[in-house]
Amino acid sequence: MLRALELAKKAYELGEVPVGAVIVKNGEIIAEGYNRRQATNRALSHAEIEAIEKANEVTGDWRLDGTSIYVTLEPCLMCAGAISASRIGEVVFGAYDIDRGFISSRADINKLGNTDITVFGGIKEDRCKEILDMFFENKRRK
Repeated sequence: MLRALELAKKAYELGEVPVGAVIVKNGEIIAEGYNRRQATNRALSHAEIEAIEKANEVTGDWRLDGTSIYVTLEPCLMCAGAISASRIGEVVFGAYDIDRGFISSRADINKLGNTDITVFGGIKEDRCKEILDMFFENKRRK
């Protein structure tokens, strides 16, 4: 989660919503990503999608069995679907997203389809929430 937080800070510095994600297999980070929607002008450039695409390249497979994704904010519906479709077995997230979170807040990912994903929420929640709060507070000031 510490590396995901570093990536969230990078996104923040670039003016992106500060979310970072890493994918881990056998205790090693194999891919990472951060929000890049402004930079790419693509709605799909969420941290989780960026990390999943890189993990697919690294592994040479669309199936990411035996991996975990660590993300600073609870994944949205699109990212929850991508996590499920790519067969990631574990989701570890920091801040809950009560408005758009589709891992446990708005919906339970394991009730969305044929999945059995282990979920851990609220990991380093204060630090993850702090960077998001700072970002949106600065946006409101502008």
